[in-house]
Amino acid sequence: MKVEFAPLSVPLQRRLQTASVVQWVFSFLALAQCCTVAFIALFFTRFWLISALYAAWWFIDREKPSKGGRRIHSIRNSIVWRYMRDYFPITLVKTAELDPRQNYLMGFHPHGVLAAGAFLNFCTEASGFSTLFPGITPHLMMLSLWFRIPFFRDYLMSGGLVSSDKESASYLLQKPEGGNMLAIIVGGAQEALDARPGSCTLLLKNRKGFVRLAIEHGTPLVPVFSFGENDLFEQVRNPKGSWLRQLQHRLQQIMGISLPLFHARGIFQYSFGLVPYRRPVSTVVGKPIPVPRKHRPSEEEVDQVHQKYLNELCKLFEEHKAKYNIPEDRHLEFI
Repeated sequence: MKVEFAPLSVPLQRRLQTASVVQWVFSFLALAQCCTVAFIALFFTRFWLISALYAAWWFIDREKPSKGGRRIHSIRNSIVWRYMRDYFPITLVKTAELDPRQNYLMGFHPHGVLAAGAFLNFCTEASGFSTLFPGITPHLMMLSLWFRIPFFRDYLMSGGLVSSDKESASYLLQKPEGGNMLAIIVGGAQEALDARPGSCTLLLKNRKGFVRLAIEHGTPLVPVFSFGENDLFEQVRNPKGSWLRQLQHRLQQIMGISLPLFHARGIFQYSFGLVPYRRPVSTVVGKPIPVPRKHRPSEEEVDQVHQKYLNELCKLFEEHKAKYNIPEDRHLEFI
């Protein structure tokens, strides 16, 4: 006998979607703090052996975030991420085939406030990455700082996050049999300070490290633009030169992460809060750009590939902006 379950009511679905997004917004800082407190507190209880054994494991496993991480498919496939996908909703759009016999370096733009599109599309299976790109294993770079937090580091690696250093990137891109995709949010934490609705400004003009990395490994570059990424939050005005912007830059230099003062809607009301707006995000994956391999490329060679990348990213934006309600007179601006 086949048992059929009644579909969830729309209000219940909405509550579950909102709850999943709230969990995502607050999980990083809250969970990181809880993991740190738990690790230290256990030393002062009869369960001290747990932290002691984990500390030993942590030392032995310390290089893992730079060696491809340790993904857990059950966490990547959790239903929580599907509720989060449907909240906005977030979709992944494929425009070209990716050969699983090759490795790829993806440049993700823009960062947005919390990089929702990058996380959900590449660190979970909610948008069907493995179905769209069979044979490709996605990885997303994240600041190495977060992998120094006990327990939390394992949670990050379970989704496919790896540390943001050259050794970590090289480990993935030099895989001879191919099949690895490394996504880099090129604008980084600094670009998040310019994330606000309608913004098409990308911190990319002098960001060439990822291009040099691609040339050294002969890895094709794939431009990715996430339409709607900047529309999820409002941000307190922080024009360049203002005291707030200077403070944010100073904190970024000290801590390695930016602290945008953002706001959107609340959990039970829509006027003010830290929950993102329900606005669609469409992450469009462009076609691969062939890159010649050279161990030590010159500045001129890097500049040439970088300019080609900028041209292809602009082309991707212009070809798809009308589908996502971007005004005809709005174009990408590189700073």
